[in-house]
Amino acid sequence: MANTRKVLERLTDATATWKPHPKSFSAGDLGLHVASLIGWTSSTLSMTELDMNPPGGPAGKPPVYESAKRTLEVFEAEVVKARAALAAASDADFAMSRVAVIRIFVMNHIIHHRAQLTVSLRMKDIPVPSIYGPSDDEGNM
Repeated sequence: MANTRKVLERLTDATATWKPHPKSFSAGDLGLHVASLIGWTSSTLSMTELDMNPPGGPAGKPPVYESAKRTLEVFEAEVVKARAALAAASDADFAMSRVAVIRIFVMNHIIHHRAQLTVSLRMKDIPVPSIYGPSDDEGNM
């Protein structure tokens, strides 16, 4: 979560509408998506199924970018909820399907979109933080 926070901290309102390609998320929408994804941890541990478009019910809608500051607030709140859900969980709560959901749909999904966001940062000449090791942008190479 510390690495994800470092990336989200580089997002600015000035670059939030920028897209590397017309089909891409804007930097702001991508950042908010990354910030929100950790919330899937508490959902995974408290629900037995998730229907993003339930019959007769409202379809799920992605959150709407408000500001870089708000994106960090969303991230921090979701991290707190995720950590609390993990701390309250027992081994019995981790059936293989839940382990797979957290690993694939939560963690891998965050890592994938965080990488997309670092490419957007680089393309806008915003220094990319060190994530897995030294970053040339931070003079660590």
